[in-house]
Amino acid sequence: MATIELHQVEKKFGEVYAVRPIDLTMHDGEFVVLLGPSGCGKTTTLRMIAGLETVTSGTILLNGQDVTQQRARDRDIAMVFQFFALYPHMTVRQNIAFPLQAQGESRETIDRRVSEVVRLLEIEPLLNLRPKSLSGGDRQRVALARALVRRPTAFLMDEPLGALDAEFRETMRAEIKRLHLAQNATTVYVTHDQVEAMAMGDRIVVMSQGEIQQVGTPAEVYYDPANLFVARFIGSPGMNLLTGRYAAGVVSLPGENRYQVPAHWQAALDKQIGEGEVILGFRPEATLVGGSGQLAAEVYTDDLHGSYTMLHLAFNGDDQIIHARAGRSQIYPIGTPIRFDLDQEMVRFFDPKTEMALKPEVARG
Repeated sequence: MATIELHQVEKKFGEVYAVRPIDLTMHDGEFVVLLGPSGCGKTTTLRMIAGLETVTSGTILLNGQDVTQQRARDRDIAMVFQFFALYPHMTVRQNIAFPLQAQGESRETIDRRVSEVVRLLEIEPLLNLRPKSLSGGDRQRVALARALVRRPTAFLMDEPLGALDAEFRETMRAEIKRLHLAQNATTVYVTHDQVEAMAMGDRIVVMSQGEIQQVGTPAEVYYDPANLFVARFIGSPGMNLLTGRYAAGVVSLPGENRYQVPAHWQAALDKQIGEGEVILGFRPEATLVGGSGQLAAEVYTDDLHGSYTMLHLAFNGDDQIIHARAGRSQIYPIGTPIRFDLDQEMVRFFDPKTEMALKPEVARG
């Protein structure tokens, strides 16, 4: 398949940056997700890789070959879009076969490869139908089949599930991941949906305002966000972030709360913060609700999520709401004062000036 390399690639419209200079390598057979809010530059990045958008500066390599100035049709890359772009006057079979016909492949080759891909996607009963008679999920399967039949060096997918309802999205998410594993194809996938990103990606590229904020596995961007943007953006809800003052192993927080910093963090905070402001970060599942925990809050409201309850807690009155994950049988009426501790392995700290994550100086046990 393909290795895709971006070296100081940027895109400007006039004087406005759509993508600031980025360096990124997508390895052979890897499933890479470009994730971020609308307008962050992820689709523009994908279109530059495809050759649908010109590069203002920088270099794009495909399997070591410079394709920066190469036309889209010469890059041997297939794209799947959010809107299915099927030819309405053609049957499903004709839609799938069209790319091979355009390449001048023989009738025998076309029949063989169409048969292979429709078996893979289990769409044999649809072959003689036209797109208007298909469901959204089936149309997307046909669009995937048309991309797969070419056997390109890489697949680029731009919000391919965005037009589907929730049930079809989940089904097609599993389908695309299964296809990726079966084909071992290098895939670059754009989405603003972090559930898709976390479920599908080998690595996630988190973008904001045209810049890469972090590149890492789903576990890395979730548990070890590089900065406050990633901490807030990844997770539903995002990471809890409490600003306090650090001194001598203790973070003093609002509401007379004091948090004893885990031993593996103290040396790092002493060196990097000394005495001063720090941001304490923790995921909802890092909270240990009940007993005589170090931290105090009051139940603002709660949501039952089936296997667990999400508590929304007023920290320091109603000034800040934090989120704590509790057992499904843990029921607290609104207004109930509670105490909680934090799982020491899941606590993170950030510099409020740079907004970057701090790193412990010793390995966590």
